[in-house]
Amino acid sequence: MPLFTSHELENATRLLPDWKVDSEALQRSFDFVDFVAAMRFVNHVAALAEQHGHHPDIDIRYNRVLIRTWSHDSGGVTERDLQLASAMDRLLLLRAC
Repeated sequence: MPLFTSHELENATRLLPDWKVDSEALQRSFDFVDFVAAMRFVNHVAALAEQHGHHPDIDIRYNRVLIRTWSHDSGGVTERDLQLASAMDRLLLLRAC
């Protein structure tokens, strides 16, 4: 899958304002009321990742979850990363966790 140019990435992330570009990846921090809520979210993210066939890096610190996603095989951010980031945002909005 082709990498986004910096201009394409800038335009695409306007639709994902809570996500930041961190070197070669998209990154976002999610805060929850406690560890259980954070883990519930992570479990839902795992299911989304399987559906998308694309797996992010996940760092869990009590009630904070840091997600980094990039396409390892392409060496940067691609359409798959934006789709997964958008799906995680929708998951949070639906309060499915």
